[in-house]
Order: sequence, then structure tokens, then C-alpha cells
Amino acid sequence: MFSALLKRCVVALAILTWAALVQAAGFERRDVTFPSQGLKCAAWYYVPTGMKPGEKRPAIVMAHGYSGVKELYLDNYADKFADAGFVVLVFDYRHLGASEGEPRQQIFWYDQIKDYRNAITWVSMQPEVDAARIGVWGTSYSGGHVMHLAAFDKRVKAVVSQVPVSNVWESYFAALPAEAIANISAWHAQARTERMKTGNVMYFPVVAPEGQPSVLPQPEFYQWIMEGSKRAPRWENRVSVESLETGMDYDPTAFIHLISPTPLLMVIASDDILTPTADEKKAFERAREPKKLVVVPGRHFDGYHGPKHMQFFTPQLEWFQQHLMSK
Repeated sequence: MFSALLKRCVVALAILTWAALVQAAGFERRDVTFPSQGLKCAAWYYVPTGMKPGEKRPAIVMAHGYSGVKELYLDNYADKFADAGFVVLVFDYRHLGASEGEPRQQIFWYDQIKDYRNAITWVSMQPEVDAARIGVWGTSYSGGHVMHLAAFDKRVKAVVSQVPVSNVWESYFAALPAEAIANISAWHAQARTERMKTGNVMYFPVVAPEGQPSVLPQPEFYQWIMEGSKRAPRWENRVSVESLETGMDYDPTAFIHLISPTPLLMVIASDDILTPTADEKKAFERAREPKKLVVVPGRHFDGYHGPKHMQFFTPQLEWFQQHLMSK
């Protein structure tokens, strides 16, 4: 009897503790979907608590980098943005995570930018959102997306781009010998032929143990993603080969000079070998004011969690507060 009573007390205490944490967080989060090109994108929608009737807040739209889904630490950012008073929408692209779309694990940069556009439209329609104060946040591959998007979609009023990809060809392929480029081209042609003949989609691992072929072959990437995938059961360690071909001509910073007058913040790592630091700095130089560059000592994945997370996050929050909250 005492044991059963003790068990009930422990359960009750856990429930009360959880409720207190949610209340202390200063926001409510719910699962939603929004339409994008005829499919449904799955998302987390954050609304700050304590809003007055009819009150409207600025909103931040967020999505992950290459193959990433929202559970891969994006809550570390979204929770804090929402706790600071922003409405936040964090979504999975079509073909990835909890969103609809076949074939799975198809990553076409231009389709993902369309998903951002549709996410902005959806969040702008919500009653608690001020549609004139929308910010976008991206990281790595999506760090490129938000810069390309902001150059042309002037609904965006502030941009935060974390460790962004710049010119894919210049960063990853330009230095390869002609023979290697020819082999890559032949592989892509094989994948296209296979899909046309049989309908089968060829896939390639995103990460793999050291010495095995993958999109991101460095050991640190394998370790980070495999550890993070424990909290992201819908993440899949594969990408369609056609996605790799499509990504070769992606140059999200080609129009970086057109982002102005929208304020641009780039937060990069000092020793980034995935999205090379030197390439990011070169791209930033071509951006026009208002702009700001923050360089955090560290490597590509240091910003998502761990001891350096706040060094990445704090200037991002300050940027959104300055350019969205103060309007």
C-alpha cells in the first residue's frame, strides 16, 4: 500500500513539474501542417503565452539544413525565440521527416525554397501574427535558402543565416580533376536512366563510418548526425542521387547583393570545413548594408547544442529583436 501511494506521489510530482516547466517556458507549441505545392508540410507552431486579445507578434520561419528534420536540435533555437516573445514556425520540407512527398529523401533546393515561401504565407495568415514582421532563419543548406529567398521575397523583414552554404560548385567541385567530374556525371546519368527505365530511385548515404562513401565523409559529421538522430526517428540516412546532381548548380549567394535593404546577419564558425569559412566571408563581402557578420570560434556543428550554442544563438536573437520587435 505504501509503495502504491509513493508511486502515485511520484507520478503526480512529475506531472506538476512538467506543467510548471511548460508554463515557465512562456509559449505553447502544437503540431500543424500547411500546404505546399499540393502536399502537406509538417511543422511545429509556437505561440507565446500571455498574448492579449487581438495582439499580433512578429514571426520567425525556420527549417533545417541538408537532409535535416526539425527534431535535429532546431527546438534549441525555436524554444528560445518563442520564449522571447516571437511566434515561430519550424517545418520539415516536402519529402523529408513528417511531411508528405514521394520519392522520400528528395532534396531539390528550389523546391525547398518554395516550401519556405508557402510557410511564410501560412504563418502570415495566423491571427496572432503581424504579417509585416516576418523573419527567416536557416542553417547550413537552408542558410543558403534564406539568403536566396530574401533577395526576391520582400515579405521577409530580417534574415539570420547560420553557417550557410555559398556556391556549391566553387566550394566542392571546382578543384576536382576532370576525370573525377566525368565519373560523377556518368553516375548521375546512370541514376537518371535507372529511374526512367524502372521507376526505381537510386540513393546514397548522407553519412557513413570513416572510409565508406557518403555525402559528408568527415568523421565529425557522422558522429554528430548519428547522435542527433536518436532524437529524430524520422531522419533517414540517405538522399536520392538525383538530389546530388540537382544541388551541384546551387549558388544561393549569387544574388546576395539584392537582399538589401532587408537586414542580413550571418553567424559562421571560424574553422568550418563543411561550409568553408573563407567562402562564407567572401560571399558576405558582396552583401550590402544593413548586414552583420559574427564569427564564432569552432566548427560547423558547434552551434546546435553544447557549450558554444549560446555564442551562436545570442546574436541571432538580438538581430531579430532589433529588426522585428522594435518596428
